[in-house]
Amino acid sequence: MTRMSARDLNRDVSAAKRAALQGPVFITDRGEEAFVLLSIEEYHRLRADSQDLVARLSMEDDVEFDPPQLEIRLRDAGL
Repeated sequence: MTRMSARDLNRDVSAAKRAALQGPVFITDRGEEAFVLLSIEEYHRLRADSQDLVARLSMEDDVEFDPPQLEIRLRDAGL
């Protein structure tokens, strides 16, 4: 993970782009993380994962669910 101030980014955009090929570059503004620079490959990978997750979680068809009845037995603690 690389951190770079907004000022450093403005001074050396090429260095930020090179660093983004290795992983996310966190751009700080007044010491606080404000932006993230990603390679296009990483962006597409993250976007594809989120679309797959949404597709996996969406349920357009009804699903029959008939769970077995739960039987609970309490023991006498002898109190």
